Amino acid sequence: MTKQSSPGDTAPTPVPDTTANAAELPDPKRWWALAVIAGAQLMVILDGTIVNIALPSVQDGLGMSDANRQWVITAYSLAFGGLLLLGGRIADLVGRKRTFMIGLVGFAAASALGGAADGPGTLFAARALQGACAAVLAPSALSLLTTTFTDPAERGRAFGIYGALAGGGSAIGLLVGGLLTEYATWRWCLYVNVPIALAALGGALALLKDSPRQRGVRLDVPGALLASGGLVAVVYGSSDAESAGWADPLVLTLFAAGVVLLAVFVWWQSRAEHPMLPLHIVRDRTRAAAFATMGLATVAMFGAFLFLTYYLQAVLDYSPVRTGLAFLPMSVTIVIGATQIAARLLPRTAPRNLMAPGMLLAAVGMLLLTRLSVNSGYTTGVLPALVLLGLGMGLTFMPVYATATAGVAPKDAGVTSATVSTFQQIGGSLGTVLLNTIASAAATRYIDAHPSRSQGPLEGMVHGFTVAAWWSAGVLLLAALVAAMAKTPEKP
Repeated sequence: MTKQSSPGDTAPTPVPDTTANAAELPDPKRWWALAVIAGAQLMVILDGTIVNIALPSVQDGLGMSDANRQWVITAYSLAFGGLLLLGGRIADLVGRKRTFMIGLVGFAAASALGGAADGPGTLFAARALQGACAAVLAPSALSLLTTTFTDPAERGRAFGIYGALAGGGSAIGLLVGGLLTEYATWRWCLYVNVPIALAALGGALALLKDSPRQRGVRLDVPGALLASGGLVAVVYGSSDAESAGWADPLVLTLFAAGVVLLAVFVWWQSRAEHPMLPLHIVRDRTRAAAFATMGLATVAMFGAFLFLTYYLQAVLDYSPVRTGLAFLPMSVTIVIGATQIAARLLPRTAPRNLMAPGMLLAAVGMLLLTRLSVNSGYTTGVLPALVLLGLGMGLTFMPVYATATAGVAPKDAGVTSATVSTFQQIGGSLGTVLLNTIASAAATRYIDAHPSRSQGPLEGMVHGFTVAAWWSAGVLLLAALVAAMAKTPEKP
């Protein structure tokens, strides 16, 4: 087993696969394979936001009610977040390349179905199918990356690119969604996935190497039902709380059921002969810190996407396309932080030395957003915050992905990758609802306290955003503290 250096000095290095030939040369097509993997992952990430800007057009085009329009978003996130662990374990058992390709075909078919939808029901079903296929595709992509790049230096560069796409994919989705909605039709927000998925499928056939099926291991059916049921309940509860409120009996029941099911799942994993999520994966302190950092970061960051989108359009009167373009500086700085800084430093330093400063930078950026007013401009009020948020996410997400999957046995690579994505998905779902609730309550209090102000409703909305930004900054500071607690224990 490869020896790891003492805490605080070096990043963890992956444990070699003892079943592989030690003298085997690196795959000469591995960088082309990275392009295929990264392209598929970008498609999955941006599909979480690409439809957001198009939602008003979708609602008008299909005659959708206000009460039901949320299902365009919720159906995707519910299936995606609820089935991730199951998708990751299936990838381990069936083979990662095979699962990756099945996910691509399913995602393309679901996207075509959604683009051609003639009513809300068909669109909701297509979005749920997209989410289910994404739950298979995302962990397969990350585990393929983990097993393709094992050299520490190359691993850093590969995960730098992957982390940049994972961090910036949501912002890219807003831009692409705005362009397609304004210059084509909302249906192309779904159709666009078809050529991307087919191109990735051709690349997968030519460039990716399949992993052998894991013999002697069976799917943990009770664990799959418990995990999927618990995650679906939590994500559904989060989505419903946004419209019904936290005190709604259904919301409380869903959260209680989710907590109970996940608690029973953890208990069962300690006793199952073939656990779906071996608990040693989450007991490792460095890996657990990476998981928690990802979850906390997305709690704060998804709220920022939501509030800034409203601020740019409602206060600065930006068009959908201009709103998407306004997020580009953050996407650029995510790429710089992940590929030019974190990827170069990770082979020489501990992950916490990148993740903790990254979260601190993001917290400073979020604090800048607490100064927004109805009179703030983009250049002075929004842009500096976007730059710092982007750098912070780039510095954080890259080592999170690399660290969370380092040192994992090949038979557990898929479910470990799925665990990272699960923390990201659950964090985003909870963060959006929590911060939206905080912002709405603060806005209502402000408007009630200033009934005579001519711009009271607009000022109240911005005040709500700034209060939520304070909470987001606090969450990011907590993420920095959690990241700083990560250790790199020395292997015997």
